[in-house]
Amino acid sequence: MFRNQYDTDVTTWSPAGRLFQVEYAMEAVKQGSAAIGLRSKSHVILACVNKANSELSSHQKKIFKVDDHIGVAIAGLTADGRVLSRYMRSECINYSYSYESPLPVGRLVVQLADKAQVCTQRSWKRPYGVGLLVGGLDESGAHLYYNCPSGNYFEYQAFAIGSRSQAAKTYLERRYGSFTDSSRGSLLKDALFALRETLQGEKLTSTNCTVAVLGIGEPFHMLDKDTIQGLINEFELAGEEAPAASTDAAADAESAVPEAVAPTNEGAAPMDI
Repeated sequence: MFRNQYDTDVTTWSPAGRLFQVEYAMEAVKQGSAAIGLRSKSHVILACVNKANSELSSHQKKIFKVDDHIGVAIAGLTADGRVLSRYMRSECINYSYSYESPLPVGRLVVQLADKAQVCTQRSWKRPYGVGLLVGGLDESGAHLYYNCPSGNYFEYQAFAIGSRSQAAKTYLERRYGSFTDSSRGSLLKDALFALRETLQGEKLTSTNCTVAVLGIGEPFHMLDKDTIQGLINEFELAGEEAPAASTDAAADAESAVPEAVAPTNEGAAPMDI
């Protein structure tokens, strides 16, 4: 049987200049259950899909509290996510003990990225097969970062990772312009709508999703099932269909344009590169 001779350890480069074990770790993130993050000026929302391996087992926890001002949502190997969340928790405790102030979110994300990057250049360590959406609030405002197994990190207004996350990203890309000034309730609504996009036909209920909220004067905490189900029922009873509504509005605008003028593609969904 054919065997790839360039993926025996993480320090072996292929002739094309690729590190296959790092790519395998990034693929593990794509195979994990979906996780979504959104932020405004004052709030950060993290949401994830609860997916059990079988009908006889419960789902694994995908959102972790790091500190009162920081939380993470993961996609990929849950065991690696627990290890990294425990590391982040220790860093926050040590910083608070030394400086008597909360650890800035950006500094913690850089430390986490450095820890992940070491695993891409040491042959006795494998890369962490987990992606983390780090949401936090500090003196400079609300932040949302994505930490990649390769050691890269990026700051986003909104982002989605995991299985079938492209549908959620398409929805978020259409709506992200309004997130900065959104209220807590509007962010929760957009998070639930984006989460529903990843289910592809399966009904969104409080049993198959977890939502966490962080804001000014509101420490990081998970919403209980009754609250989540109440929000889902409220949006469904109101008949709100944000993606369809935006599509209909774009169609009406195009029909109003004279035939001599070519219609623009502003309402079209962005393509994933």
